[in-house]
Amino acid sequence: MMGHLLLRLVIWLLLTASLSPANLVIGLAAALLIPWGVGARTPVGEVARAMGGILLAIPRAYGEAFSLLLRPHPRERVVLEDGPPGRPPGLVFLDIFRMTFTPKTIVLNARKAGGYLVHRICPRRGPCS
Repeated sequence: MMGHLLLRLVIWLLLTASLSPANLVIGLAAALLIPWGVGARTPVGEVARAMGGILLAIPRAYGEAFSLLLRPHPRERVVLEDGPPGRPPGLVFLDIFRMTFTPKTIVLNARKAGGYLVHRICPRRGPCS
């Protein structure tokens, strides 16, 4: 339970980007008020890998934001990205959060068979990463 509470608070702090005392209290209240899911336990290693992916996405998000400021991105694509089938809902949320955290992508749909329908914006020339 403590791990879920801490994870929710960390996600809140990432979303708000503020460590003020008022924001910490609001984040803690939000973490406590969100309904607790009942279901299969998620392995700690998988949660740690997902959180590591989110931490690695932070510098990428800054890079993409500067890229959008400096060069226009007039093209767009909708792609189906593979994801492991049968992931617990908490890990699916973390995957979607990681992908949507970066400015050039947003997840449109999570497939039950595994995978995500992702909208990407692309530069005028070159690959759409």
